[in-house]
Amino acid sequence: MAFSTPIAVLFIAIFTTHLLLAPSTSDAAITCSDVIKDLKPCINYLKSGSGTPPADCCTGASNLASSTTSTADKQAACTCLKNASKNINVKPELAKSLPGNCGISFPYPLSPTVDCTKIN
Repeated sequence: MAFSTPIAVLFIAIFTTHLLLAPSTSDAAITCSDVIKDLKPCINYLKSGSGTPPADCCTGASNLASSTTSTADKQAACTCLKNASKNINVKPELAKSLPGNCGISFPYPLSPTVDCTKIN
């Protein structure tokens, strides 16, 4: 049984929409919303802070560092942070010093110029 033209067009449109809306096939388990949620308490500090970051900022940064274990997660978190840092105009020196000021280490630099594809 052949499809009539309007039904075939509708079928193709629905199929194409489904493909476009399907989740990415990335191996990353972490999402950008996870990253933002963890570092939201750091925003004011990263924009205009000085000294030691707030405790809730360090807690979020620590959570983020411990949840990015795979290469895909590290790259996804890096890309999210890189894009977010451009939008909220963080001070690069504060972003760079955040892990050390919180007593943690990140597997990648917190910088708007980092090449996230080179992180492994």
